[in-house]
Amino acid sequence: MAVPKRKVSKARRDKRRSAVWKLDAPAFSKCTNCGALTVPHRVCKECGFYKGVQVIKKEA
Repeated sequence: MAVPKRKVSKARRDKRRSAVWKLDAPAFSKCTNCGALTVPHRVCKECGFYKGVQVIKKEA
């Protein structure tokens, strides 16, 4: 059975875990129809268009 040879120090353990909190901000791109910032590969919340096709009807 695998058993650690030495105790892992708190500093070494915390160094390994330190990158967990670093989250990437979502990328944004401009909607081709209205120009609003949207998350890529999603329907635009402002106008309801995706890849130039109206997917959701929005009231003007």
